[in-house]
Amino acid sequence: MTLSATPPSPPSHAYLARLNTEQRQAVEHGIDAHGGNTPGAPAGPLLVIAGAGSGKTNTLAHRVAHLIAHGADPRGILLLTFSRRAAIEMGRRVERIVASIDGPASQLAGAALTWAGTFHSIGARLLREYAQQLGMSPSFTIHDREDSADLLNLVRHELGLSSKEKRFPAKHTCLSIYSRVINTSAALKHVLETAFPWCAEWEDELRRLFAGYVEAKQKQAVLDYDDLLLYWAQMLTEPALAESVGARFQHVLVDEYQDTNLLQAAILKALKPDGRGLTVVGDDAQSIYAFRGATVRNILDFPQQFDPPATIVTLERNYRSTPGILDASNAVIGRARERYSKELWTEKPAAGSPLLVTVRDEMDQAQYVVSQILERREEGTTLKKQAVLFRAAHHSAQIEIELTRRNVPFVKFGGLKFLEAAHIKDLLAVLRWIENPRDRVAGFRVLHLLPGIGPKTAGKVLDEISLSDEPLAIIEAFTPPAQAKSDWQLFVEMIRLTRGGNSRWPAEFELVRQWYEPHMERKHEDALARGGDLLQMEKIAAGYPTRERFLSELTLDPPDATSDESGVPLLDEDYLILSTIHSAKGQEWDNVFLLNAVDGCIPSDMATGNDEEIEEERRLLYVAMTRAKDQLQILTPQRFYVHGQSSTGDRHVYANCTRFIPAELIPHFETKAWPIASPPALNTPGTPPPQAFIDLAAKMREMWKA
Repeated sequence: MTLSATPPSPPSHAYLARLNTEQRQAVEHGIDAHGGNTPGAPAGPLLVIAGAGSGKTNTLAHRVAHLIAHGADPRGILLLTFSRRAAIEMGRRVERIVASIDGPASQLAGAALTWAGTFHSIGARLLREYAQQLGMSPSFTIHDREDSADLLNLVRHELGLSSKEKRFPAKHTCLSIYSRVINTSAALKHVLETAFPWCAEWEDELRRLFAGYVEAKQKQAVLDYDDLLLYWAQMLTEPALAESVGARFQHVLVDEYQDTNLLQAAILKALKPDGRGLTVVGDDAQSIYAFRGATVRNILDFPQQFDPPATIVTLERNYRSTPGILDASNAVIGRARERYSKELWTEKPAAGSPLLVTVRDEMDQAQYVVSQILERREEGTTLKKQAVLFRAAHHSAQIEIELTRRNVPFVKFGGLKFLEAAHIKDLLAVLRWIENPRDRVAGFRVLHLLPGIGPKTAGKVLDEISLSDEPLAIIEAFTPPAQAKSDWQLFVEMIRLTRGGNSRWPAEFELVRQWYEPHMERKHEDALARGGDLLQMEKIAAGYPTRERFLSELTLDPPDATSDESGVPLLDEDYLILSTIHSAKGQEWDNVFLLNAVDGCIPSDMATGNDEEIEEERRLLYVAMTRAKDQLQILTPQRFYVHGQSSTGDRHVYANCTRFIPAELIPHFETKAWPIASPPALNTPGTPPPQAFIDLAAKMREMWKA
């Protein structure tokens, strides 16, 4: 990209006045007051260690704006985030900051960051752009996790692996194994031994399955999530392509760098081999996504990957939490084996230490937490400003029962994802198949919507399409079974209008929706409610310029639930937040309760196999604690009721406070025990039950006698 050789006169730096010293140091790295950042000489690599609540997003947005203010073309800036929303919000912040700058830079106020998005979405854009040079079809479709699992399952059946006498791993397990291998660049044998030992005996069969899966994807011109990174990284191993892509971006900035995997790190190194123009922002203490392939080593090892090493700027001033919460959080993470040294501090007034509350069991925990939440609500803290966090989704079961009993509205982050709903998947499958008729998973789903079309007929249609360059002609010429004839004619007409270019986006979404609605009404009793979801999707679709962009972006960064796009479906305007710790990252609330802070839950008994797993569990506790602004209460039930143990039956097991808060850290907390009085006995020992109950019991026994 050709950029102006003469940067504009340096603007006033009044827009940096609200940054603290360390934030400003990060923003101004490599850019002197006289516009020293020339297009031909971007600064050396920069690592910003941004502690929890330290204004990371604000700092990164100001750095992008500062680069633009000193001559960087927004089209030459690549901003990588971990969600589409984060990229959109970052772009808006940058535009607001640039618009506020006095001087020549204000002329760029309307310039948008055209290359801001997730690693996966940017990878998809580049792969489409370079598809011909890579020997790929630019019209490839992208499978989400469920579609990928379905395709794996088809290959699994074709290879006869599903008919084994001994049960072969399920499709989702197979996909998890495949994904772990790709994202960690580890050997299949190692992944099986360390993460899936119960599947190790199937190594040879899994190797055949994955080879067949790759072949099927290539034949059908589909990519999965992992392919987007794998192909992008592979593309950059070609010197000419690496130079071409790297030259497009004068500056590359990455948010949440602690959450990257080895492929993402390799992509960045290929784009900027010497690190010049590369800025990464993150916090090693918040690296909690190893199950997705992320590795904390990326951020720990980043500075030494370059010569000279990257500059490190540490943001320690916290704008979120009280001194007591930060003191306890610092103490917990301070015992980590390896980390960047930082001590979070704040100018907020002192407000006491966080509470470490001992309760008898999970039932007492639920009753205590809900009573505290309602008490805070009476004091003026709305439900929306309070959250209950937990390590695993099932840990909230007792709380949900208690909230329902007391008529307290809540939203839980976790559960059925929006794009996993059957009616949404049906509609998207139609659009995907229109986009790419070789997509066999989408084709099967679409054809099975038609009454009278079974697996055999669907397979026949798809086989013929795979051998033809004219899929529309195959569909029009196909003779369906008699019972499918009328539906087939409407189906062909819908495909002709959308596939033949006779309709425009997003009008074709409405056409597909109208075709699908009668089939939805036939399949689902609650079709009226589901129809609302489709209308909401139509509104979302209108925000994208093309069908391809809509499908790609929605697949790569899906909303967690219908409520993400259409508002939380509640009967009350105020509601409590329930969330796993993983889903809570990046969020904050005035009042936070953390459930089950005991060994076996935090750390999870499934994540103590090695030191790396235990250290990540410590970071999970730290992330949970640093979500709280004013009040933090950590609950430690003394016993849990365990169901269905084959050897011992149902029983109580006793728990110890999490190992991450040992005795020497207790002074950082205020401790509290919460016993609850036993309810009055309904039938004291030795007192005979009422006669009515004796008579009813006898009648119940007699009912089933012959």
